Amino acid sequence: MFNQLNRGLSNFFKKITIKEFSPKSFRKLTIKLNDILVQNDVAVKTAKAICKKLEEKLIHTEHARFSSLKPLIISNLRDVLLEVMAPPENIDILRLVEEKKSKNKPLVIMFIGINGVGKTLTIGKIGKFLQDHNYSSVFAASDTFRAGSIQQLQKHGEKLGIRVIAQEYGSDAAAVAFDAINHAESKKIDVVLIDTAGRIETNVNLMAELEKLKRVAEPDLIVFVGDALTGNSLVSQATLFHEKIGIDASILNKMDADVSGGAAVSITNITQKPILFIGTGQKYKDIQSFHPEKIIDQILSKK
Repeated sequence: MFNQLNRGLSNFFKKITIKEFSPKSFRKLTIKLNDILVQNDVAVKTAKAICKKLEEKLIHTEHARFSSLKPLIISNLRDVLLEVMAPPENIDILRLVEEKKSKNKPLVIMFIGINGVGKTLTIGKIGKFLQDHNYSSVFAASDTFRAGSIQQLQKHGEKLGIRVIAQEYGSDAAAVAFDAINHAESKKIDVVLIDTAGRIETNVNLMAELEKLKRVAEPDLIVFVGDALTGNSLVSQATLFHEKIGIDASILNKMDADVSGGAAVSITNITQKPILFIGTGQKYKDIQSFHPEKIIDQILSKK
């Protein structure tokens, strides 16, 4: 992962030629850094924030004369990246499940995002994750628009032994979610995972449908699912869904194939919401809890 960004930063550090420890020198340094970040799909706003924070840290860092600046810059950049990628508040899904169980209610999670990003498979992965932690779930097939979406979710349900609540194509998506929640409450199922349509992120009808679904289902979490390979488009999608619907967290798929890393660096900073998991393959086990430290280690490794 992130070979391209890693390589760009490696070359950047090799070419550091700061001769004086001054704001002017740091500014020249961060101009070059900003270009590398933007070239690797880091959002412009996030790249500027990283560079500004780095300049401020370096200005206030004590520096022994004639000592090497490279370790100092790497150390400060690591701290800055952690600040940028760490959300204001973390979300622990398993803790939330327990809190809802204590009230005899299911945890309701609504997944949103455009078609083709692996939203339905992600729901399967989360269902398996919950099973592995001894929690039950039910799937709500509330994507009643895309051809084959219901069957796709049902296949995941069959493989995992998880019930899928569905109606006909063209049915009211909110009604499907409502049925799934009632089913979970009556059967004492721990979590409801709601699939949704994702025609085009700017589609007015889609947003109206999602807003209605949100009102009816009253989800405890709204999770944006995105494809890390789409770079800045991913950030634009997340921003728009957050503005129109409101998101609580993100899941990034295809992280194993992401050579730039810009999406992972940007999305928390832009939305101010945490990344819960990263998808790294097509199997149910190919999902990992997100840890910013591990991503930063890969970005800054072998410098």
